[in-house]
Amino acid sequence: MKARESALRLKRFAADEKQRKVADLEHMIREFDGMASDLDRQIKAEEDRTGVRDPAHFAYSTFAKSASQRRDNLRASADGLKAKLEAALRERDEALEQVARADSPAAHDQLRNRRRGERTATAVLR
Repeated sequence: MKARESALRLKRFAADEKQRKVADLEHMIREFDGMASDLDRQIKAEEDRTGVRDPAHFAYSTFAKSASQRRDNLRASADGLKAKLEAALRERDEALEQVARADSPAAHDQLRNRRRGERTATAVLR
């Protein structure tokens, strides 16, 4: 019984760790999206202030250029994190399924029946 409980506890710990990883990735994506929208507002304000909206124009603000580059980098990073999030969600779901299978009474009964079968097979061989 102790081995089953410790295995179940280990599976729960792994599932909790996967859930924390998912939460961290979601938080980072939200932060990156928020920073990108802040940069959008700053770029718009700078373009309104200078009156030049064309990035190819010679008088386009260097602040707006660098802010748009940072914004694009943040969006690219957020897209990369979204791919990692999908993988982390799959891993978390698999870990939760393992916990559910290990915790179900059917799994416990199967293990008990398998052990009984091994004992009777050993007794017959003697």
